Amino acid sequence: MHTIIIGGGITGLSAAYYLKKYAPDVEVTLLESSHRLGGKILTERIGGFLVEGSADSFLSRKPAGMALVNELGMQIQGRIPENRATFVKRHGKLHPLPEGLTGLIPTNLDALTNSTLLSADGVERVRNERAVPPRMDDSEETIAQFITRRMGQEAYENLIEPLMGGIYGGRADLLSVDAIFAPLVALERRAGSLLKGFENRPAAPNADTPPFVSFANGMGELIGRLSTVVDAEIYLDAPVTSLEKVPTGFRVASAVGDFSADHIIATTPAYVTAQLVSPFDRTLSDLLHEIPYSSAAIVTLAFAKDDLPQPLNGYGYVIPRVEGQEVLACTWSSSKWARRAPVEQVLLRVYLGRYGIDVTAYPDEKLVAMARQEVLEGVGISAEPQLQTIHRWSNSIPQYTLGHRARIGRIQHRASQQRGLLLAGSYFDGVGIPDCIRHGEQAARKIVDGAN
Repeated sequence: MHTIIIGGGITGLSAAYYLKKYAPDVEVTLLESSHRLGGKILTERIGGFLVEGSADSFLSRKPAGMALVNELGMQIQGRIPENRATFVKRHGKLHPLPEGLTGLIPTNLDALTNSTLLSADGVERVRNERAVPPRMDDSEETIAQFITRRMGQEAYENLIEPLMGGIYGGRADLLSVDAIFAPLVALERRAGSLLKGFENRPAAPNADTPPFVSFANGMGELIGRLSTVVDAEIYLDAPVTSLEKVPTGFRVASAVGDFSADHIIATTPAYVTAQLVSPFDRTLSDLLHEIPYSSAAIVTLAFAKDDLPQPLNGYGYVIPRVEGQEVLACTWSSSKWARRAPVEQVLLRVYLGRYGIDVTAYPDEKLVAMARQEVLEGVGISAEPQLQTIHRWSNSIPQYTLGHRARIGRIQHRASQQRGLLLAGSYFDGVGIPDCIRHGEQAARKIVDGAN
């Protein structure tokens, strides 16, 4: 039995790893269109700096990520605990994020009261969430509608939207709360109130593992480790030019040759997968094309510590959409993670791009200028950077807009009718690294179990 995996990001590598784990005799070929493995996970060493091109960590409480890391025998790294403050930039000033956020929801109302992020009226509106009647019908809401209805406009705009925007790079007035925060919807229906529901939940055990983790050599260490243990024939610079359904399975044409396969695991973005399946299933292709994507750019800057007007005691800050900026966040990498910069220097990352704005089309000079203006406004650094790098991610973040869960259901149903075809990737039900690992593992298990 021969399986071809299209795409060498974390989903594709995870699919290859688990497929060989569950079925060692299966022949696996992985085709990656670019010159490297890892997809949107990219770590570079530049001089004495460790630069992350995209995600700098993953959430340890989603089990798939830690399960794979433990199997691989890897050592994780937590954030620097003494710098654990995070901020929100509002009206041009940095406000400390209040403690006690549970699933982005403020549950420590005393901390919220002492915060400068919300006015007294805004805090009172959050306190009154317990009195807001639950919405029991099955109609779908956006995140903006759900949070505003339950906790008010101010809490949504100043607190929850910027945190959510930093994860999904999208517009909360378009994204489905059912697709992204389904547990909150269920909690409202079960308890009648989010605050009541969190109060009545049993206390979580003290976890030994930090919530966000990485590796001493950055997230690229995970890709490096996977690539050495995956027992598969891996081709780089191998874009698939056509995918054909034949009586015996599939025929794949690529830049490195043609292949025959019993199974295909397509881990490419929805719009790429749509092009691949279009010749033999136009309906599935059209469904995949319905999933929109947003683009992002990350500008990394390094400065001498002497250039800072004050120490960067924190992990960084996020910026609400209501600020009217194309910048989403600024991470203080060398304050967040150990050994990311030489001792007398600091490293910062500026995230740019909101849904509907393709910042990847901006020239380098504009992106750097925007990033430098942000660090000037945010932390007061006016000096020339000692290092500057740009990473562009065009059409990289799937948007779970209204109707997403139903749309994915139709995609899964249609794909199941194509014997031997498995789809996996961040456009299904989670954009984080553990989610992508889970998607790859599930696709592998379906092949082993004969589910497709």
